[in-house]
Amino acid sequence: MGIIWSIIIGIAAGFIAGKIMKGSGFGLILNLIVGVIGGVLGGWIFSLLGLSINSIIGNLVMSTIGAVVLLWIISLFRKKE
Repeated sequence: MGIIWSIIIGIAAGFIAGKIMKGSGFGLILNLIVGVIGGVLGGWIFSLLGLSINSIIGNLVMSTIGAVVLLWIISLFRKKE
């Protein structure tokens, strides 16, 4: 998969994770960062479970799950207002 597809999937995954966790996205740049890091985290989680993803939709799901986990971990360290 090319770098352009990775960026598009990262943006989409970050946006979806933002909707799931907070009810709104974080903007294009932060969605991209959260989605890309979430993709790496999701890939690591899926490899621990012995799962392999070979499609664009599968990569989107994997990245979104990783981004949700990342946002959940961040929320544990964030101060409640």
